Amino acid sequence: MELEVYRKHSQMARGLAKAEKVFKNGTVFISNTGEFVKGDVAVSDGIVIGVGNYSGLEEIDLDGKIICPGFIDSHLHLESTLVTPGELVRQAAQCGTTTFIVDPHESANVSGTDGIDYILDQTEDVPANVYVMMPSCVPATHIDDNGCTLSAGKMKAYLDNPRILGLGEVMDAPSVINGNISMHEKLNLFRNKVKDGHAPFLGAGDLAAYALGGINTDHECVDYEYAMAEARNGMQVLIREGSAARNLDAIVKGIVEHHTDTSAFCFCTDDKHIEEIRREGHINYNVKRAVSLGLPVEKALQMATIQPARCYGLTHLGMIAPGRQADFVIFDNLMDLNVVDVYHAGKKIIRDEKIELKPCPPALKNTVHVSGFSEERLKLKHPGTKAHVIQMLEHQIVTKDVVEEVPWKETDGKRYFASDENYQKIAVIERHKNTGKMGVGIVKGYGIRNGAIASSVSHDSHNIIVVGDNDQDMVLAVKELIHTQGGYTLVNNGKIYGTLPLQVMGLMSDAGYENVNAALSRMIPKAHEMGIPEGFDPFITLSFMALPVIPEIRVTPRGIYLTSQDRMLANPFHN
Repeated sequence: MELEVYRKHSQMARGLAKAEKVFKNGTVFISNTGEFVKGDVAVSDGIVIGVGNYSGLEEIDLDGKIICPGFIDSHLHLESTLVTPGELVRQAAQCGTTTFIVDPHESANVSGTDGIDYILDQTEDVPANVYVMMPSCVPATHIDDNGCTLSAGKMKAYLDNPRILGLGEVMDAPSVINGNISMHEKLNLFRNKVKDGHAPFLGAGDLAAYALGGINTDHECVDYEYAMAEARNGMQVLIREGSAARNLDAIVKGIVEHHTDTSAFCFCTDDKHIEEIRREGHINYNVKRAVSLGLPVEKALQMATIQPARCYGLTHLGMIAPGRQADFVIFDNLMDLNVVDVYHAGKKIIRDEKIELKPCPPALKNTVHVSGFSEERLKLKHPGTKAHVIQMLEHQIVTKDVVEEVPWKETDGKRYFASDENYQKIAVIERHKNTGKMGVGIVKGYGIRNGAIASSVSHDSHNIIVVGDNDQDMVLAVKELIHTQGGYTLVNNGKIYGTLPLQVMGLMSDAGYENVNAALSRMIPKAHEMGIPEGFDPFITLSFMALPVIPEIRVTPRGIYLTSQDRMLANPFHN
């Protein structure tokens, strides 16, 4: 701070001059100590001047309401909200989230550094703090077929960008543990910065080796026991509550039951649809849910404010204290925790303010390139043996590898897999480089009947993924996405029921969140009507079935992948 500015602010802090703006008669949450203190908050030039008894040129009477530091989402992918980054930030900010720590590996997997630059550009002038973690695994593994490769050399150009906080989620845990040269080049490049993890279900020795590699955080914990194992290894646990993966209840219940110290925990959303944010909230939902499970409100608020700020070295955020940025969320009371108003750098965020969307480079709207796809290639010959089946689990993105007898029918003297109410077909089609690669498998638990669902959002390579109970509807769904250059589509009884075009890299829509919400509000209930259980988000859950870094079994353009064995199968009938 320049000396003259400091002198001006010092006069205000000591009560010798009026502050620019004062929030009067509030109950202030002091995140550093976990206290609720009655007092005024003085603000000038977008920073906090002091907490106490102040008068201001502008005074805002809080009438006893709670004023808290703005919330921090410690890990999310803006692309997974389906709208352009600026729209998502503005919507989530209305829920009290004023800081977003973003990993743009979805965009990078499709369009490389052009995708990263798009995210940076789109979030440059939004009413919030948007920081970026440099994607570490593009592609995610050696078996992925994505659009680009991001090496340590390409990352160097971003090191001096003040909005780049560190290295994004390191999904290729074996490369860390086994000392892979290219991976450790990336870790070394970011040796003085935060390195996010992605390490579900590592054994004790592997987890220790993973942490030894310099990994600081992880958001993949699905239960209390594993979260504690990571915390004991010095890692910060980012408790995820998104649209598909909902891990908060299991972890927070354990924390409450065992009276666990919460300093090693933060909150994140990871992947959450815009319509769900509009309906239930963002990080404020995580806070309210944690409190409803018995976590003291001050602990939940610390996990949403000061703890992620400390984890990511954001010393100017996470507290209402002199010199910190004036990012506030104001609640009606501590029982209901309803968000009344939100401020970023001392300015009130206007609800549902109309904004002008930044244009998208034309090249980023031409990313679906498919060749060699046909109905004939969807057929699965049944050799009369058991098959590896992808068992999907409600409220989770992990799967089970179950080896079972599956149904078949005979055509022209040959046996082929035949879908029924328990088993359906799933396929992934490469869409970046016209390679013609396509893998076909069998899925259980998804339950779709009389139709098909397809998506160009399929983590993390984002090829086209489709599931259905008949080949004709699956073909129709895939061809629809080739035509729209990406999106979600739902086919029922030989007709396209609805399509949400996602033309920006096949990941996002620039048609406005209202149109996105309208499409989803029509398609999601129909998908459940067609048999998909309520415990699945029909599209988000499907999008993870191609991610080969999550246990236990996935489908990729190269075939079926058994993640625990690092083994690829040409088709599911190979034991």
